[in-house]
Amino acid sequence: MAEKPEAKLVVTSTAFGEGQMIPSKHTSDGENVSPDISWEGAPEETKTFVLITEDPDVPMKGLSLFTVVHWLVYDIPSAVTSLPEAIAREETLDNGAKQGKMSLGRIGYAGPSPPFGTHRYYFKVYALDTVVSLEPRKATKKKVLSAIEGHVLAYGELMGRYKRHR
Repeated sequence: MAEKPEAKLVVTSTAFGEGQMIPSKHTSDGENVSPDISWEGAPEETKTFVLITEDPDVPMKGLSLFTVVHWLVYDIPSAVTSLPEAIAREETLDNGAKQGKMSLGRIGYAGPSPPFGTHRYYFKVYALDTVVSLEPRKATKKKVLSAIEGHVLAYGELMGRYKRHR
């Protein structure tokens, strides 16, 4: 797991605040489009950013929990400090950032769709002193975290929640 340095990034969204409910528009019950995400506070020596969105509340058989990755964006250039709403599900974005594979094996954002109860969704942003340089189709959370080990300059997260209304 990538270390969490003392330097803090402030991560925000106009769609929801810390601990608030994620609007249906950004879930599988709605349009399933990514929310806008912004961050600030990166050190000057930052070369790229990584964004990982995950749900740690998915139960496995038995009592353990499994973390599901809903979005993986890496090699975000240091001049970019936000991602707009509804990012295309493409390997390489217009700003040069790349999207890796989420838990369902696809590229791009997959909105919340908890099977039951209220789940937490963490939008984690890492400021790096390096470039990840992985092929999008081969970039998984595990590979990205391994590639950034020892290169994290700052870290921040925004947590939103979602419960399906059936």
